[in-house]
Amino acid sequence: MNDSSGFDLDLRTRVVCSIGGVARLGELAAGIFDDAREKRVLLVTDPGVAAVGHARSGEEALIEAGFRVQRFEDVRENPTTSDVDACLALAKDFEPQLLVGLGGGSSMDVAKGTNFLYSCGGRMRDYRGVGKAGREMLPLIAVPTTAGTGSEAQSFALIADEETHEKMACGDPQAAPRIALLDPQLTLTLPPIVTACTGLDAIAHAVETAVTRTRNAVSSMFSREAFRFLSRAFPRVVKSPDDLEARADMLRGAALGGFAIENSMLGAAHSMANPLTRHFGLPHGQAVGTVLPHVVAFNRKDPTSSRIYSELATFVGGAGPRALIEALHGFVVQAGFPLTLRECGVDARATDLMAAEAAQQWTAQHNPRRVEGGEFTALFAAACDGGSI
Repeated sequence: MNDSSGFDLDLRTRVVCSIGGVARLGELAAGIFDDAREKRVLLVTDPGVAAVGHARSGEEALIEAGFRVQRFEDVRENPTTSDVDACLALAKDFEPQLLVGLGGGSSMDVAKGTNFLYSCGGRMRDYRGVGKAGREMLPLIAVPTTAGTGSEAQSFALIADEETHEKMACGDPQAAPRIALLDPQLTLTLPPIVTACTGLDAIAHAVETAVTRTRNAVSSMFSREAFRFLSRAFPRVVKSPDDLEARADMLRGAALGGFAIENSMLGAAHSMANPLTRHFGLPHGQAVGTVLPHVVAFNRKDPTSSRIYSELATFVGGAGPRALIEALHGFVVQAGFPLTLRECGVDARATDLMAAEAAQQWTAQHNPRRVEGGEFTALFAAACDGGSI
């Protein structure tokens, strides 16, 4: 039985939320160190973030505070071990004393992965699981430019094996960012589809963490507050991308969702999303957003989950799990995506294959209801055709 009233809370990450806050990056970085000697910072980012000037803004703030900065800007979406190896090679040459992950979840994950290997040696697969860092790791500052993954509030790096494409969750308390710097201005340059996909991912984090078997009193608080922020901000931000207040609420909600994941993990919707991305190229946020209403419909047969879903439904002006399901469908429509997997180009004949893979995902074990191959087959079938569970 889940002891949802107990908890063991250790918030390792300081969260600073400020419009234009990237200008404070140097000041915040300097506060990590006790002496004033010149320090070396490896800034990890991706080509898109570099192209719009955000990486340069962060770099200038660090240089102004007296840091030497080396930039790695070759992070790819859904990073693999090869991304980490490339960044590691640069780190070994530069010998940084601080890492900054500036970008989406991919950049932050590569920064964390590099930290594992640079600080502790070995290969990424050596750190799969929790608590396997055998040496002291470098401090890390996370500066998200998307409101989605919540990686800025987590101690896990999600890195795929370059050969097998299997995603590895590598976590250790030391890998958690010392500081998460949330600057909503950095999200204004996001393409609409990225805003939509990352927003749906953040919403899924809030909904899934609210009911997992491993939830507790504190993670439940984070989940509720995350959904409160995200459910009111998402319709505004996809309709009016320049709404800075909505952008700030999305960042706050995503970070709170990250804290919830750190304390309660995720569920079946995320298990289903990975095979959809692997086999049909669906962006993660679109995949998880499309299947989430069906997972909620499946989980509502659990009385406790049904009660929690009803509580979340009040934030969207409804009553009961059905209202939450309708709201989640509504978010997908507002994002501009089809409601069924079939309309997304998913071949229903792959249902059994994807179900078998989903059942092997680490998040499946945390779902409130037991979910294995047969249940996943039914969930994929419902999501393909828009049917009910």
